[in-house]
Amino acid sequence: MTKPKPGDYSPFAAGYVGLVGDNNVINMLEQQMDTSYKLFSNLTNEQGLYAYAPDKWTVKQALGHMIDTERTFAYRALVFSRNYTELPGFDQDVYVNNTDFNSQDIKDLAEEFRALRQANLYMVKAFTDEQLARTGIASNHLFTVISFVYMLAGHERHHLNLFKERYGIE
Repeated sequence: MTKPKPGDYSPFAAGYVGLVGDNNVINMLEQQMDTSYKLFSNLTNEQGLYAYAPDKWTVKQALGHMIDTERTFAYRALVFSRNYTELPGFDQDVYVNNTDFNSQDIKDLAEEFRALRQANLYMVKAFTDEQLARTGIASNHLFTVISFVYMLAGHERHHLNLFKERYGIE
């Protein structure tokens, strides 16, 4: 898969795309699936309630956000691959604040993320080159389907970095 170019995604998404670097994005998505599952499934529910500062997400909330975003980016890729052209944005804080990730078992959240990533990998691997090049509008910005594939990997890399740097989890 060819890395998307600036202009294939919003300026905000550039950070996520950049975190993929020159890695094979499919291999990265597969490796992350295993890495994240091992990381989160080995935590206790008590550890999942840790937040590194007041008004910051707990580990469970951050993982729940990763699940929400994985679904959202994958849905956008699916919709645009089928030639539908515009979708609204989403507010990550509204999403997290309107569910109770803290009451869920951390192992269930880890399993949900792994299952979701596995399903998304099947979808991504089935996209044709033509589908990967298709575009649509999300959050008032143009995106290609391939940009969302890279954003899936980059968003997870971003949060794995935060878990290491701010939560002390690796």
